[in-house]
Formats: sequence, C-alpha cells, structure tokens
Amino acid sequence: MRVFAVNGSPRMEEGNTTKILSPFLEGMKDAGAKIELVYSKRMKINPCIGDFQCWFKKVGECIYNDDMQNIYSKLRSTDILVLATPVYIPLPGEMQNFINRLCPIAEPLLRFVNGRTRARFHEDVKLSKIVLVSSSGWWELGNFDTVIRIAEELALNTNVEFAGALLRPHASELNEYPKKAAQVFTAARKAGLQLITKGKISEELLQVISQPLVTEEDFRTSNNKFYRDVKET
Repeated sequence: MRVFAVNGSPRMEEGNTTKILSPFLEGMKDAGAKIELVYSKRMKINPCIGDFQCWFKKVGECIYNDDMQNIYSKLRSTDILVLATPVYIPLPGEMQNFINRLCPIAEPLLRFVNGRTRARFHEDVKLSKIVLVSSSGWWELGNFDTVIRIAEELALNTNVEFAGALLRPHASELNEYPKKAAQVFTAARKAGLQLITKGKISEELLQVISQPLVTEEDFRTSNNKFYRDVKET
C-alpha cells in the first residue's frame, strides 16, 4: 500500500497540522504502508490557468514544467492521497494550487450522477482513497465545513472514496492540555493503522481526535484577553 501525503501548512513541520498528520502517517507505517510526504510550500507549483489544454489538446499533459510533473508520476502508483491543511479562507494558496493542478490526471469523460457532472481519474492512476487531515484555530468543528466539502468534492469528481477527515479544532491548545493531547495523538496513530488494515477509520477514533480540549467560553475568554493585552502594549 502506497500513501502520498501533501502537507499544505505554510509553517510546515512547525505547524499544528503536522501534530496530527505525523502520528497518522506513523500508524500507516506500522501497518506496512510506504509513505511519501511533501510540503506544498517547498514545491514550485504554478497556479492553474483553467484553459483545459490537458483535457482537449494534449490529454493528460499539463502545460507547466514544474514540480507537479514529478508528482503526477507518483500519484499514478499511489493508493491513498492524504491532504493535510490548516483552515485558512479556506485553504493556503499553495495547497489550493496543488488541488487545482490535479486536473491532468483526471479523464475528460463526463458522467451525470445525482444531478452533478462528474469525471474520474485516468485508468493508469491507481488512487482509490482520499483522506483529509486538518487543523483549525477556532473552537468549533463547523469551521471545517468548507475544507471538508473541498476534499469530498475532489473525491466525487475523480470517482474515488473519501475515506474520512481527521479534524483538530482549537489546535493551538494542544500544548496547554498534554493529557488530552496524548489521547488525540494516540487516536491519530490508531486511525492510520486502521485505515490500512481495515480500509476505514472508526467514528470513535475520529471523535477522540476532534474532542474539545477546553470549553468554548474559556477558549474565547483566553483568546480575547491575549488580544487585548497585545493591543495595549
């Protein structure tokens, strides 16, 4: 089983997204999967210009000769694609560029399914699952809605399984609550193991990963106090 993970956090190894992604990937390694991890910030990925030359002129070929060319070949032999990203508005720019540039490995043979136009990956693309790993600075899970929708739509548009989302709200609080953080990291590792060995992640593990670390009121009070203190200095 081959896994290709893209960490879209501009903070890369130092970001909160990595805190959830790392044990998740370790769990997959425990199950024998071969993992490749890249950081979108370190790659040269030009933004898609949307003229669909990769669909209608030279099918499957992108006009840009940048780092995506190497990634296309890797994705063709990958079983699981992991999209790891913090919630921005909605995504960091480099991560959005990566997703947009997946168009050349999608086949321009359209279907109409449940009221929506859909495509699929080319036959030589082995990818069968897409997983989302995401962190957010805000307290509530609802802040992930747009990012989840992007990942789900990508899976639907390429005819692969959306295999779940590991979500960590108010991720900046992980350092403040080490006991609960340990539960989160353990669950993330188990989720990686489970995905490879059983093909899916249990809802119980996903709930542990996204569990509240602090009440909304305490989170908001602390955040607002910090802001006021900074403003007064």
